[in-house]
Amino acid sequence: MLSPFFLTQYLEAGTDEAGRGCLAGPVTAAAIILPENFELKILNDSKQLSEKVREELKPIIEELAISFTVIHLEPIIIDEINILNASLKAMQECILRLNPSPLHIIVDGNRPLLSKNSFKKSSGKIFTDKEMEILESIPSHSIVKGDAKFMSIAAASVLAKTYRDEYMNKIHEEFPMYNWKQNKGYPTKEHREAIRKYGATKYHRMSFRLLPEQLILDF
Repeated sequence: MLSPFFLTQYLEAGTDEAGRGCLAGPVTAAAIILPENFELKILNDSKQLSEKVREELKPIIEELAISFTVIHLEPIIIDEINILNASLKAMQECILRLNPSPLHIIVDGNRPLLSKNSFKKSSGKIFTDKEMEILESIPSHSIVKGDAKFMSIAAASVLAKTYRDEYMNKIHEEFPMYNWKQNKGYPTKEHREAIRKYGATKYHRMSFRLLPEQLILDF
């Protein structure tokens, strides 16, 4: 059974991301605030749940949540600020959109939610001084394997995964030769073979190694 809160206080948000290791598609983050009496015994890290169970849990989580947000950050931003910063930025944007604003944040992983820079880059959202002040005013804790320990992070992981899967299913229709409906943009043998054969698309992350070094990618 997952723990309800890291701190025994009201309005604690959990946040997580999906798609960090993919060759194509966005990195997707979710943040959620759950009520004090929230209980969902089947809830777990999204990677430990089947697609069917994740899809069943999604509307339940959304209905019971006090507040939740989901953000996609496109490959152009990932390529500009790198995947780690893009993952953090997506989670930060989710936190800013929660209403009410949380009093505490728990994050899956071993990286702090805020880095030393505010990601004021030429693409994507530019955080204002006020937004950075809000983010910096909320205490946060990073928890290794937090999605398997705390309900809010697990719920965020389910939302991030299901929303990203929906996104990949949609763009699969535009480029069916990559079979994103099945591989979701991850570096499978089939996906890399399609990249070798057809080249890269606007949805591929050009800062990633799309093919092994021994293969040549023709644009």
